[in-house]
Amino acid sequence: MERVDTSPDKYLAELPEAARATMIELDTIITAAMPGRSRTLWTGTFWGGTDQHIIGYGDIVQPRPRGDGVEWFAVGLARQKAHFSLYVNAAADGKYLLADYADRLGKVKLGSASVGFEKLDDLDLDALAALLRRADELTRPDRRTAT
Repeated sequence: MERVDTSPDKYLAELPEAARATMIELDTIITAAMPGRSRTLWTGTFWGGTDQHIIGYGDIVQPRPRGDGVEWFAVGLARQKAHFSLYVNAAADGKYLLADYADRLGKVKLGSASVGFEKLDDLDLDALAALLRRADELTRPDRRTAT
């Protein structure tokens, strides 16, 4: 995956109508919880070999067990074929932050750093906002390696 020059707003405007409203509402929630953070569109092949478009919020350097860290985002938002995904790459006390919010987020599928859901009503928006504010605290300031 790599950052691209396409603005997240342009990407959102071009989404199919059925997904656009949900993505715009989630984008609004994320930007409110993470004010002043970078907002960048990432595209490319993601885990599992699927082509993805992810709006990334907040620049971080994600540590890797071997080798240098990789430039990434603190929080990501994506539309999949049948669901929406949020990626939360913030950690506290040696574990991904999602573990602390797993039982509060609603009718979702959780990975170690991802949340999947079919519609906005499946998600507890108050719990999501709290999660995003904590992720913002843990990953400030935006950190990018020199290019």
